[in-house]
Amino acid sequence: MNQTRSAAPRPPHRPWPLRLLRERSVKLAVLCWIAANALVLALAGKALPFDWPGDAEGTPADRLVEFNLRLLEVLILMGVVYWLTRKRPRLDLAERSPERSLALRETLWLVAYGVAGLIVGNLLARAFGWHPFALHLAGTLYGTHLHVTAAEAVTWAGYNLVVYAAVPLLYFRRRYSSTALNLRSADRLGDTKVIIVVLVIESVVQYTAMHPETFDLEGRQLLLGLPLTFVLYLAGAVLPAMVFIYCILVPRFLRLTGSTATTVILGGLAYTALHVWDAWTVFDSPGRAVLSLVFLLATYFAPGMIKTWLTVRTGNAWVHVWAYHAFAPHTLHDTPNIVRIFGIR
Repeated sequence: MNQTRSAAPRPPHRPWPLRLLRERSVKLAVLCWIAANALVLALAGKALPFDWPGDAEGTPADRLVEFNLRLLEVLILMGVVYWLTRKRPRLDLAERSPERSLALRETLWLVAYGVAGLIVGNLLARAFGWHPFALHLAGTLYGTHLHVTAAEAVTWAGYNLVVYAAVPLLYFRRRYSSTALNLRSADRLGDTKVIIVVLVIESVVQYTAMHPETFDLEGRQLLLGLPLTFVLYLAGAVLPAMVFIYCILVPRFLRLTGSTATTVILGGLAYTALHVWDAWTVFDSPGRAVLSLVFLLATYFAPGMIKTWLTVRTGNAWVHVWAYHAFAPHTLHDTPNIVRIFGIR
């Protein structure tokens, strides 16, 4: 007599937030973020050692609250992006990357190239008496009491455009298609909807939270300063980040890790690393160096994650350019800095 075997019980279905928190990379990221908060409270004392004229008020604890709220806003925005793209056909960016061994070699070489670009940018800028070249021009977001010349700003933009955008794109475009490099939209209408919604939300948040001085400028300063800021930052920050990280590294991160969450975290870390020479950082003592690294992470990790998430969800690296980079925050927030540098009256 045949006995019917009972089917093996299915594991209980867990909500996606619980599944996400089970990933080792997510657990590690949460622990590191908590540790970073603790380090600030332990090392900062009553004031931070940074030249932040645009954000000078408040205690270190106040700054921590602000940065944690920014992280929360980015996480909510990531949820909005997920909802906007939930009905799209599933994208597998890992398939746009080469097989694993080649992807690993390309990733390691590109990281080494990026480190070399940062070192050369430091040496070149200091040779001219300028601030070291990183992904942001001196005075970006926080302002600076240090003098920045127009020649420095133009050279910074040109250097970053060539090193992080033009050279990598020319090399990889000869080997991979525009689709493989996340340069072509698979859903233009859907991408446009994501761009508009994210741009509106982020612009409102930026205006409400940071009160940019752009709206205090006079008519001629706005007429000349807005397009100049847009072009300068597009060349010096936006396109370099787009090509180096979101066109090339992100598909390879996904191929190597097999995890979307880990890829998003690595995208945030890569974006943070390209800002290591920000003009406000201070590396003249171990304590200040630790605080500088912590606040680099606090400033850029979350924006790097949302840019990566936008790329993973749409397969189009251009989406983050228009939704969360070129206009907000840079053109919205940094126009006064460019107006001062170029002496626009």
